Amino acid sequence: MPKHLLIPQGDFPPVGLGRRLAAMFYDFLLCTALLIVTSGAYKMIQMAIIGEEKMHTLTEAGALDGDPLLSTVLLFVLFAFFAKFWTHNGQTLGMQVWGIRVQNADGTAISLWQALLRFVVSIASWLLVGLGFIWALFDKRKRSWHDIYSDTQLVRVPKKTK
Repeated sequence: MPKHLLIPQGDFPPVGLGRRLAAMFYDFLLCTALLIVTSGAYKMIQMAIIGEEKMHTLTEAGALDGDPLLSTVLLFVLFAFFAKFWTHNGQTLGMQVWGIRVQNADGTAISLWQALLRFVVSIASWLLVGLGFIWALFDKRKRSWHDIYSDTQLVRVPKKTK
């Protein structure tokens, strides 16, 4: 499948850590809402399958705590959110607000494989107390671990003029 060029095109500067964190916070709020809605839908489907009485009994017994299927569904939904935005126009909603975009070095949209690599390595970066993100402060091209590992770059795009 051929890569599509992202618009606008140009040689844009790399994004610093502060702007990255601001966009991540905005996306965090959106993802929190998405996960709440997904969890609610999951629980409604679960209740429709096993019944309200059985659901109440299992909940009271703590049998539904730490549901691995729900955790898996939430992880897939979260990946789908980021993958759709990153591979389509290179920007999540938070990235659009802060004027940043993820792309390949040639200005094309990233692939689904690159999105998966970014997603997994960024989770590892957070699990290591944000070390992968802090790396951007020391890298000459302001890349974090997931930028380096997925061979992508985060750039600051100019605002659209009317």
